[in-house]
Amino acid sequence: MDLFEYQARDLFESYGVPVLAGIVADTPAEAKAAAEKIGGTVVVKAQVKAGGRGKAGGVKVVHNGDDAATAAEAILQLTIKGLPVNRVMVAQGARIAQEFYFSVLLDRANRSYLSLCSVEGGMEIEELAVERPEALAKIEVDPIAGIDLAAAKAIATAGGFPAELVDKVAPVIVKLYEVYKGEDATLVEVNPLVLTEDGQILALDGKVTLDENAAFRHPNHEALEDKAAADPLEAKAKANDLNYVKLDGEVGIIGNGAGLVMSTLDVVSYAGERHGGVKPANFLDIGGGASATVMANGLDVILGDPQVKSVFVNVFGGITACDAVANGIVQALEILGDSATKPLVVRLDGNKVEEGRAILRAANNPLVTLADTMDEGADKAAELANA
Repeated sequence: MDLFEYQARDLFESYGVPVLAGIVADTPAEAKAAAEKIGGTVVVKAQVKAGGRGKAGGVKVVHNGDDAATAAEAILQLTIKGLPVNRVMVAQGARIAQEFYFSVLLDRANRSYLSLCSVEGGMEIEELAVERPEALAKIEVDPIAGIDLAAAKAIATAGGFPAELVDKVAPVIVKLYEVYKGEDATLVEVNPLVLTEDGQILALDGKVTLDENAAFRHPNHEALEDKAAADPLEAKAKANDLNYVKLDGEVGIIGNGAGLVMSTLDVVSYAGERHGGVKPANFLDIGGGASATVMANGLDVILGDPQVKSVFVNVFGGITACDAVANGIVQALEILGDSATKPLVVRLDGNKVEEGRAILRAANNPLVTLADTMDEGADKAAELANA
């Protein structure tokens, strides 16, 4: 889960990371009141989960409340990288002497953490990484040892900070790592981390990504979710504890087990090349419990996607036998009633497969077509989606 900048700012402040005052506003009037409360020069910043806000006109420096309202009115009409701006943050201004860059992230390839640090920060950090990679230090962080003060000083030194700044920057790096570890984040980034003219080190802009797999340890993270921007189908699936990811295709997929579902996505993609280029519409893993309720919830989500033209149910019976899955499908279609209107191709294999197929034949639902193999089922589902 990616956080908005204002959420990252608040999180940083709670861990003692030095930040400036910031107040969110949804209207120009609220932006004016925020600017007047903070006082002096302020920065009105678009709150979207995308980079390049400054270049898109989403960041404006103003010097009074009226100008803050005018800036907010303009920014709230923007769409930045396809994302509408619905909120701004009015942040206290700073007299910047130097801009730096720091981040710590999950390095999946090496099963470790990675710190990126540079004495050269600001909006062009991506270009710096490409054009002058030697200016961006990449330091592996041992997940057990973490980043203490000594490690932070080593990171700052590798990032090119002069000796007189290392002692100033290192304690802030330690605090930022505490955010990363304490919140089970996969990314904590500050760009820019700045030195002000009066000698302070401040985190002016933060980006934080939280690991949703650790949400059970952080009940407060639920309040950080941007529910308004969430895909309604994914939100419905989440509410029903379904492992669902929406894709941009026409064949709905239901399977039991992530590996089987991934394989199903592949065979449907290949089959779709023979039938008008149709593609998988989703990833949906119902796990081991293919009860009628679980199956009904899964079908309800998939059939609610207007892009879906057919559904491929691909289940390998194991602990949950195929007869239980078949009963689940039959009962799910009864539960859904008239809302189930799209054809289903069902392939069953494994434990009690013959019993499961017999149950579906006996039910004789006109929406259901049985397939003997995964390839056959994928081809039929793609054909139906293209019909």
